[in-house]
Amino acid sequence: MTDSNRRDRILAASRRQRTDLLPFFHYWRHSQIGWAERDCRNRGMAICWVRPGYAERLHNVRITEQPTVIGGQDVVQRTYTTPVGTVRCAEKREPGTGQWHGLRSWRDITPWLVERLIKGPEDYRTVRFMVENTEYVPDYFPIEQAMDWLGEDGVVLSGLPHSPMQTLIIDWIGTEGGRAFYHLVDYPELVQELYQALCRSRRALHEIAANDPAPIVLCGDNLDGFLVSPDLFERFFLPVYAEQAALLHQRGKLMAVHMDGRLSCLRSLIGRTAIDIVEALHPPPMGDLPLDDALAAWPDKCLWVGFPGSVYAEGPRATRAYALRLLEQAGCGDRLVVAASTENLVANENLLALTEVLEQAALPLTEARLASIRARLGVRT
Repeated sequence: MTDSNRRDRILAASRRQRTDLLPFFHYWRHSQIGWAERDCRNRGMAICWVRPGYAERLHNVRITEQPTVIGGQDVVQRTYTTPVGTVRCAEKREPGTGQWHGLRSWRDITPWLVERLIKGPEDYRTVRFMVENTEYVPDYFPIEQAMDWLGEDGVVLSGLPHSPMQTLIIDWIGTEGGRAFYHLVDYPELVQELYQALCRSRRALHEIAANDPAPIVLCGDNLDGFLVSPDLFERFFLPVYAEQAALLHQRGKLMAVHMDGRLSCLRSLIGRTAIDIVEALHPPPMGDLPLDDALAAWPDKCLWVGFPGSVYAEGPRATRAYALRLLEQAGCGDRLVVAASTENLVANENLLALTEVLEQAALPLTEARLASIRARLGVRT
C-alpha cells in the first residue's frame, strides 16, 4: 500500500496489512487544539475519536445528585432508589469537569469515585435490579457525526464500557483495601449472580455495536495483571471476549481491548483471545512487557502502543530518544500503531518531539532506514 491516508494506514495496520508509513495518532479526548497540534497533523499525525453508538435507559430507578463532603473532600453524591432498595456512590470532580473533553477536567482528569455503589452484601440485590432494568438503544449519531467531521484524517472507534467483571472490580465494588477480592471470596454467589446478570444485559449492547458504522469496537477494560490475575482473566474475561469477538467478526468489525497495565503475567492468556487489537499497550517503564516481546507473543494481533506518560515527564529529548527505541523494537513495523497518549495531555514540545521521529518511519523498517532517522535526529550510535 502506498500514499495512504491516515485512516487507511491505521485500519491496514489493525488488519495486519502492510502500509507505507507507521501510523501514529492522538486521541481527541486528550488533544490540545492549536499550533503544535496543527503542525503535527500536517506532518502525518492522525486523530482518533472514541464515541458511543448507544443510549442507556434505566427503568424504575430514581436518580438524584447532591453535593456533599466525604472525608474532607467536596464530592457529588449520586443516589439510586429502586423498588428493592437504595444504593449510592460519590465522585470527586475537578474544575472543568463536563466543560471540556469527555467529562474530563481542565487537567484531563476524570471524576474519581470516592464511594462505591456496592459496599456490602446488602447492596447486590439493588444493583442487580438496576442491571436487569437497563435498556440499551441504538444511537448512531455520535459516531456518524465524528466520521463525517474526521473523514480520512483518522478513525472513529465505537466505545463500550468495562466488561462485566471489570465493571464490578473497578467501578462498583472497588479495590480499596482489597474489597473486590474479599467479595469474590466471601460472597461468591452474589458476585457470580451479578456478573451473569451483566453478561446477559450487555449482549444487547454488543449487538448494537456490531451494527454501528464504526470499523473498530473498543472495550474500555483498563486491564492490569496486578488487579486481574490469570485465574480471574480465564474465568471471567476470556468467555466474554470470545462471545463479543465472534459477533463483531461476523459483522466485519475489529475488536480492540484497552489493556494499558502490566500484562506480563497475562501474556499467554491474551494470546488465546480472539481480539484483534491490544489497545494502549504501555511498554516499560510504565508497563512490564517490552514492545518486541509483545509483538512476538501475539503474532495474530495488532498493537496500539500508548506512549508512556512518565517519559514525557522527562521532556522532549527523552521523548525523542524513547520514540526511536520503539522503532528499534518494532521489527519491520507491521501490526503497530502509536498513540501519543491514551490517558493524559501531552505538552506541545513533547508532541512535536514524538512527531519528529514518527513522521520519518517509512515501512518496512530496516536498519538502513533506522540509521537514516538517527542521522537526521543527530543521534550517534
